[in-house]
Amino acid sequence: MKAHEIIFYTVFVAVITAILLVDLMVFDRHSHKVSLKEALSWTILWILLAFSFACFIYLHGEQIHGIENIQELKKVIKTYDYNTQIEPNDYQASIKNFRKDMTINYITGYILEKTLSLDNLFVMLLIFNSFNVKKIHFKRVLFWGILGAIVLRTLFIFVGAALILKFRWLLYLFGAFLLYSGSKLLISGEEENSDPQDHPVVKFLSRHFRIFPRFVGEHFFIRNREKLWFATPLFLVLVFIEISDIIFAFDSIPAIFSITLDPYIVFFSNIFAILGLRALFFLLAEIFDKFYALEYGVSILLIFIGIKLLFSHWLEKIGFNNIYSLIIILSILSISILWSIIFPQKSKT
Repeated sequence: MKAHEIIFYTVFVAVITAILLVDLMVFDRHSHKVSLKEALSWTILWILLAFSFACFIYLHGEQIHGIENIQELKKVIKTYDYNTQIEPNDYQASIKNFRKDMTINYITGYILEKTLSLDNLFVMLLIFNSFNVKKIHFKRVLFWGILGAIVLRTLFIFVGAALILKFRWLLYLFGAFLLYSGSKLLISGEEENSDPQDHPVVKFLSRHFRIFPRFVGEHFFIRNREKLWFATPLFLVLVFIEISDIIFAFDSIPAIFSITLDPYIVFFSNIFAILGLRALFFLLAEIFDKFYALEYGVSILLIFIGIKLLFSHWLEKIGFNNIYSLIIILSILSISILWSIIFPQKSKT
């Protein structure tokens, strides 16, 4: 990691942290039920921020790696397997091609992560319902859950990138895993979910922590009169939110490495997708029943990415690039939504 990359990464993390703190301290000072209008507004805001960053990459993408000449450009292209066309003796034309490829990879990765996160949102909704959490506390739990997810995924991405660059055969292992996960979900039609209160993690926490028997507002921990600390059921909900994200990260992070091996593009697209997750959760919570086919769309998407990883070498030879991947991802997402609208699910009686 070069000094310029460290500086850029540090500034990016600082800006994102500042935005999250403003969200927590200003807009989230008081717990409240998030309305459909508020959820839609925040969802649009995060999407606009994500695509504003895409504009930055398109105009100044080489600054991420601190590229200043044709030799450094060639080194980055070789390291991260970019398919950028180098124009001999024309640095400006070559860097323009590189920016374009970076932008396509970023947008494709962002849409992929956003789509795969839909399944995670459905599981989050199940967790909240299983614990009978009041809707006014959803926002606070999701804030800390997503903050933890950012930290965990950062570790996953950069450790995973280092391993993949050294052991390329891991891509085939990831591809097989995604193909299996997608096929299992498509055949079964739904994720296997158990009552969170019977989950081994909850039983483990009950044996090793003092668990208070009921919710105490939005507190994760409380102290009794004897000054002893107790974890509340809301803390267990937060633990499950983190566990669900770790589980889904095993699908989404290998999937995005099929788009690009550049850990910074993987990181940026992943973080922007996660940052909008909380607002998207409240939006989907209101319209979930109307778009039931998204679950099948996610399974087909996992199968496609698995196949793309397993046959990546052959696909490169026939000229299959990330523009086609982006078209396929958008098509799967659009068809899933249209299918749900045209053929609405019959209500259970």
